[in-house]
Amino acid sequence: MIPRYSREKMTAIWSPENRYQKWLDIEILACEAMAERGEIPESALKNIKERAGFDVERIDEIEKTTKHDVIAFLTSVTEKVGEDGRFIHRGLTSSDILDTSLAVLLREAADLLIKDLDELLAVLKKKAFAHKNTPMIGRSHGIHAEPITFGLKMALWYAEMERNRERMVRAKETISTGKLAGAVGTFSFVDPAIEIYVCQKLGLQPAPVSSQIVQRDRHAEYFSTLAIIASSLDKFAQEIRLLQRTEVREAEEYFSPGQKGSSAMPHKRNPVLSENLSGLSRLMRSYAVSALEDVALWHERDISHSSVERVIGPDATILLDFMLGRFTGLVDRLIVYPERMLANLQMTQGVIFSQMVLLKLIEKGITREGAYAIVQRNAMKSWEEGAEFMDLLLQDDEVMSRLKPEDLKASFRLENFLGHVDFIFERVFGAKP
Repeated sequence: MIPRYSREKMTAIWSPENRYQKWLDIEILACEAMAERGEIPESALKNIKERAGFDVERIDEIEKTTKHDVIAFLTSVTEKVGEDGRFIHRGLTSSDILDTSLAVLLREAADLLIKDLDELLAVLKKKAFAHKNTPMIGRSHGIHAEPITFGLKMALWYAEMERNRERMVRAKETISTGKLAGAVGTFSFVDPAIEIYVCQKLGLQPAPVSSQIVQRDRHAEYFSTLAIIASSLDKFAQEIRLLQRTEVREAEEYFSPGQKGSSAMPHKRNPVLSENLSGLSRLMRSYAVSALEDVALWHERDISHSSVERVIGPDATILLDFMLGRFTGLVDRLIVYPERMLANLQMTQGVIFSQMVLLKLIEKGITREGAYAIVQRNAMKSWEEGAEFMDLLLQDDEVMSRLKPEDLKASFRLENFLGHVDFIFERVFGAKP
């Protein structure tokens, strides 16, 4: 399981103390840049750096009157700085502080999520290699198709989560954009050099052009990435739920001592963690929709996005951090039943080998259409009568006129389907561990 402190770290990112500290950091960096340019006295900068601070309760008290959080913050800071507080926020607008600080917060959240993804990838890789050669039936439309291995299923999940990690890294880069360009982005009362200085110090890129805000397509990409990751977890969780069904029971969530599955039925062992993840993924996708709705704002800016981001910023990142931790623990402790997988693979009397027989008949000169009709006829009879597919083929004159019994029997080997597992693993994981 992901240690509890990971979620506490994510929650701490969105605390009022951390948020206001980011605001203060930006304001002080802007003062540094202005002092370097001779726009404010060095003595004022020294006083600001020594005395600037804030009090969360005081900010809340002031905001009751101002109805404006940035003004309340600046008032609180100025109370501590004194007369030199007049140089703070010089030529800036609230969104300069809000958007640049939000970029820093979302980047910090991205770093934790990338760490979560790395931990999940390690567990998936371990599980993939542990079951690299554990045969099971592959299913399409929920119906038995052809054999795969459980390790291949884990490798598939690993490759998808690798792509999600790449998406998260790109989203982090996209969101790491700040602006200190003034009220409508024209640098009317603040030199572009101030923006460049502050962004460099914070590890951000200045927005090439902005209005009053950093444009919200960047945020939409970020939250859409979180939703894609959550949707992958939903996909994996649904697979575990399907595999845990009583009539399938090829894999099962760990059921701890003392755990209860039902208040009425003591026999129940339900896939509650997977169901929880599927439900939470729906919530995550709604956050992405909200972020997409924020892209279209009036003119140079309206405030309709602000209330949304105050919710989805902390909620989405904290939630995905939780989901990744939960799923990592789920996979790590997942119980796999190879014997049941093999029994299920054999339950359809061998019809899953139909394509191999089809290809053998084609090799012997029968047209594809003709071979298909022969094989399908016998496969349907096997389904309907519960007879062994191979026995029906051995009794079919059209088949036996083309194939020797030993050639037919050779078509019913699992190895025929799994000869390239090593190749797939090397393509997914690279060199052998």
